[in-house]
Amino acid sequence: MHPFFQDLKQGSQKLGLDLSEEALNLLLKYQDALVLWNKAYNLTAIRDPKEMLVKHLLDSLSILNDLPAGRLLDIGTGGGMPGMIIALCQPDRECVLLDANGKKIRFLKQFIADLKLKNVIAVQTRVENEDSINELGQFDVITSRAFASLTDFVDASKPYMHEQSIIASMKGLIPEEEVETLKSEFKIDIVALKVPRLDEQRHLIFLKRI
Repeated sequence: MHPFFQDLKQGSQKLGLDLSEEALNLLLKYQDALVLWNKAYNLTAIRDPKEMLVKHLLDSLSILNDLPAGRLLDIGTGGGMPGMIIALCQPDRECVLLDANGKKIRFLKQFIADLKLKNVIAVQTRVENEDSINELGQFDVITSRAFASLTDFVDASKPYMHEQSIIASMKGLIPEEEVETLKSEFKIDIVALKVPRLDEQRHLIFLKRI
């Protein structure tokens, strides 16, 4: 058994998730790969696996129960958070992980190939690239953990949206001013999240076109 198996299982249960043993082991394989590649490629500033478990795995898992169904795009996925974690837990959901950073996408492509994952692809491109927008099409759910600005994330998401698409932005503190400016165009719902063993505010901001 993986040394962090029980920690991950207990943490996910505290989030109200009932993940299978297979899903938990896949998540830990992903973290192990991230730790290994991080030594050479600097995929994430967090080096300590125990800290990764909380700040990457559990943090990303905290949105699962609230996430709407459907084809998902993770913009600025970096090392795969939250998109890869969603894909591993929800094998029936089609996920596209998008980032401009070649090293990070190489890592994700290798991991996808090694585990023969069928429901997730990693794409190296800039989010505003016209060819990528046309090729990838539209998504039901668009998420990100990476954008500093909510407004910028919404602008980046728009070309990938259809009328019913939902943006799900992971945030620490609520960016009140940005939320106000977006209210004329979007119906906005905010869910407060509690990540086990993390003493920081976390919110998931949903935006749907009015």
